[in-house]
Amino acid sequence: MKQAQHLIVSGRVQGVGFRYFAQATALKYGITGWVRNLNDGTVELQIEGDAERLESYKRALYDGNRFVGVERIEAEDTTVESFRKFDIRY
Repeated sequence: MKQAQHLIVSGRVQGVGFRYFAQATALKYGITGWVRNLNDGTVELQIEGDAERLESYKRALYDGNRFVGVERIEAEDTTVESFRKFDIRY
C-alpha cells in the first residue's frame, strides 16, 4: 500500500549535491515525489512509496555520500498525491 511522507532534512545538505543524490536514490528505491532547498539551509522532500521502501530510502539518505552529512530527518505522514516520478524543484 502506497504511503506518503513530508521530510525536512538538516545537516550538510545544501551545496553538496544532496538534491541530486536524493533523486538518484529515489530512482533506486522506487520512490516518487520531489526535493527542494529551503532558505533556512534545510532540504524539504515529499516522498511516496510502500512503507518498507520509504524506510529504506530514509536510511540511504542518512548514509549519504562523501559530501553529504545528514544530521536529522523530521518525517510526517501526509496524503498520497500519486506522483509519477521524482523531481528536483527550484
